[in-house]
Amino acid sequence: MSRSDLHPVPPTARTPRRPGRRSRTSVFWLSLPLVVVAGLVLVLPLTGLLPDTGQDLAATRRPPTFLDGGTWAHPLGTDKLGQDVLTQFVSAGRLTILIGLVGALVAIGPGTLLGVLAGYFRGWVDRVISVLIDAQLALPFILVALAIISNRGSSLPVLFLVLALTGWAVCARVTRSATLAIRERQFVTGLRAAGASEARIVFRHVLPNLAGTVVALGTLQVGTAILIESALSFLGLGVPPPSVSWGSMLASGQDELSQAWWIALFPGLAITLLVLLVNLLGDALLTHHDPRKRRR
Repeated sequence: MSRSDLHPVPPTARTPRRPGRRSRTSVFWLSLPLVVVAGLVLVLPLTGLLPDTGQDLAATRRPPTFLDGGTWAHPLGTDKLGQDVLTQFVSAGRLTILIGLVGALVAIGPGTLLGVLAGYFRGWVDRVISVLIDAQLALPFILVALAIISNRGSSLPVLFLVLALTGWAVCARVTRSATLAIRERQFVTGLRAAGASEARIVFRHVLPNLAGTVVALGTLQVGTAILIESALSFLGLGVPPPSVSWGSMLASGQDELSQAWWIALFPGLAITLLVLLVNLLGDALLTHHDPRKRRR
């Protein structure tokens, strides 16, 4: 009788959980709070439970409910104009999430297209696009933003233009590297030998194999877009009034830190937690779609 028969290995030790299952679990638990936050900022305004957004100069700088002097009429307090912070917070959250999603789309679209063209066709196409990528990455985003906003003015379309011009290069570099690897696979060589056109190979076969990488990059770009908008709003170059984002709330509350610190605290915490969760989700998606990054 062998030793393994006397001391059998438990089933859990013989069949450990696969890395793919762990990555899917991470993606689920990181997506859940993001879905909850997005659902709250979208649903709460429709319930009629939020306080009025109007100004009340008799109730300026009221503290939140959990502090002395706070009331349930304003759960997160009021600002220097007597406006309810919770109502502004929810309304600003909708705009911040919209900016993150649209900012990711306008950056990931041209970035993916240029990256695929550079990685697949190589040659002079790759050289030209690589020079453009290096030139864009060498420019600080704040200089690009200042040049565009000072010329075109501050508005949402201009902000999306800034996010597109400052975000496409990173996406292009990553998709170019992934396309170079896919280009050398056997199924691409077989398609060329079978007489398939280059356009068919790129759009019907290469791009679908990049879907996981593109989704992960887009998720990471959402957090980047939110941080860029917050930085621009902090400098007075972001969302123009009367629109409000978490970044503009943070900027308006910086002068009230000594008297009404809660005006800047809640949007600051929201930006930090949202960007952290989005970046962790993007990293989990990259791990899930890239077997080389999975733990063995």
